[in-house]
Amino acid sequence: MITSSPQHSENFKRSPQKTKNYLRIALFWLLLPIGTVLLLFGAVECAGLYIGNKRAHDVSLAVVTSPVPDSGSAKKEDAASLQKKLAALTPRGMYVVIDTGRNLLYMKNGDEELHKAIISTGSGKTLQDPNSAKKWVFDTPRGVHTIKTKVKNPLWVKPDWAFIEENEALPKKFNDRVEEGMMGDYALGIGNGYFLHGTMYSRMLGKSVSHGCVRIGDADLEKLYKEAPVGTKVYIF
Repeated sequence: MITSSPQHSENFKRSPQKTKNYLRIALFWLLLPIGTVLLLFGAVECAGLYIGNKRAHDVSLAVVTSPVPDSGSAKKEDAASLQKKLAALTPRGMYVVIDTGRNLLYMKNGDEELHKAIISTGSGKTLQDPNSAKKWVFDTPRGVHTIKTKVKNPLWVKPDWAFIEENEALPKKFNDRVEEGMMGDYALGIGNGYFLHGTMYSRMLGKSVSHGCVRIGDADLEKLYKEAPVGTKVYIF
């Protein structure tokens, strides 16, 4: 018969506890590599997050501190470009500008103003022929014109409206239409019956009272006649 000694019995009782310890030790060594990996992964994540945040911060600083284009400089460049385009459009040589709104005439050479004169331009009034549907509008023609003719001591050949305006019958003879002195000492024709010429009514200069022609004072007209050759451009606005 086999009997167990007290010591053997004690050892037998402790064996489950030892088994648990062995399992704990084995589990520790099993989980240690996994924990190490997790710790390393966490460290890498933290480092990446820090680097990413730092880069984002640097980028945001770069955006904030990057120089913004100066809108004033851009406007100056646009203005300079526009001035060049306008300079290219400016007529070369001598030309005449007529401002019908202010009744002023300018003689210019490029950007240089050579002379300025007070004038009279079209009244804008309308005249109706009582015996027909014909009517006249007394406007100075706007646009670009050219001095086509130059005449000393011009004669005025009165058109129909000049007689209708005075309630006079239309003459049957051509000579009855001709008048001297009405156009001053000089006349510069720009076509379609329109002239830059003198006037007997110098007191009316500066007002819109003509029948479409441009009336100019004696001294200003003489200067224009002498200095503006045939072919000179006339800009009327």
